[in-house]
Amino acid sequence: MNKETVIYYSCWFQEYFGAQGMDADLAIFLNVLINCILLVIVVLILDWIARRFLIEGFKAFSQRTETKFDDYLVLSNFPKYIAHFLPLTVIWYMVPIIFLEYPILESLILQTIDIYVIILGVLVVRSILRTSKNYFETKEKYHDKPLQSYVQILMIFSWGIAVFLIINILTGYSLVSLTTLGAASAILLLIFKDTILGFVASIQVSVNDIVRLGDWITFSKFGADGYVTEINLATVRVQNFDNTFTTIPTYSLIADSFQNWRGMQESPGRRIKRSIFIKQTSIKFLSAEELEELKHIQLIEPYIEHREREVDRFNKVKEANKKLLINGRNQTNLGVFRRYAESYLVENELINPDLFLMVRHLAPTDKGIPIEIFCFTYDKKWENYEQIQADIFDHLLAAVSYFGLEVFELPTGKDFSSKMPPEA
Repeated sequence: MNKETVIYYSCWFQEYFGAQGMDADLAIFLNVLINCILLVIVVLILDWIARRFLIEGFKAFSQRTETKFDDYLVLSNFPKYIAHFLPLTVIWYMVPIIFLEYPILESLILQTIDIYVIILGVLVVRSILRTSKNYFETKEKYHDKPLQSYVQILMIFSWGIAVFLIINILTGYSLVSLTTLGAASAILLLIFKDTILGFVASIQVSVNDIVRLGDWITFSKFGADGYVTEINLATVRVQNFDNTFTTIPTYSLIADSFQNWRGMQESPGRRIKRSIFIKQTSIKFLSAEELEELKHIQLIEPYIEHREREVDRFNKVKEANKKLLINGRNQTNLGVFRRYAESYLVENELINPDLFLMVRHLAPTDKGIPIEIFCFTYDKKWENYEQIQADIFDHLLAAVSYFGLEVFELPTGKDFSSKMPPEA
């Protein structure tokens, strides 16, 4: 049916009312009103049919395919948005015919339709972007990528184009001129300052691989200590170990300092670095009798014997007077304990011997001499790591007394009361 035929039928009510002797202006108004009512009915029917058949057909098609992409398209309402274009096409075609006698109203309605089409186009783009995000999240390759940030960046870009087009439709002015673009840029920079900072930060976070989904991070400034569950344009969401959530501005990840534990998680071991404070007055030279007693400790028996031969050879060469232990070279209970602690770690099957392992002195403090244990566990899982660490220090703390050493501890009220003279 050509356009002239459609115009002829659209004026049927006008001619009918005119033939009945009705005023021409009133006949035109009633003709437009009736045609609008009919158009609305037809458009609603077309919209229902289009949505019904397109959505159901798309669902049936997606069920027959192996890929999940079309399934996510259905979930993101892509067929529903596409179905709206058919009734919009009918409206866009019929409005100039129905409102032929009302050009101003025709122009307003067509502008409204154009704006709606632009918004509908953005919704279609959003649906495709969400579908792409959901689809790629199922792939192992993209599991730790901040896909949400990319989607938000593209959506801001899409809405920016839509806003420019809508302004162009409403004002009729070209947005190409430098003045218009400059003013628009100034407004956008003012309004979307935080968004722009987040946009830049998201790109840097992604390109430099600063944070991934699933990373364990510690950000003291914001009280965050847990796993990253979401990275978007404006914020990074962290689930803390107490199951609370902390939201961190994305820009803070490049502006402030934080700790990312990914290196530890990907390494062959997790570090133990903790000290035992030894009471300084308990440190002493070991006599021959005490050394013989310590030889019963199997882990250090070879060391004591080897060290004893070296010390004796040195003392003989130097003719050291051994009536006093301070003369010449001697073994100390703390030195033997350090060797024992190191041997214990080497023999521990839960400690990775291929990584750095050391037992060392730190500078003396008012709380004693720190003996630091530095090693790496095979198991990096938090609860297992803490259990291994606790077992090591349980054993070493219990072993201290076998070497005649004491662990430093601040006195308590009970210690003071035991020193007080009994009441008369």
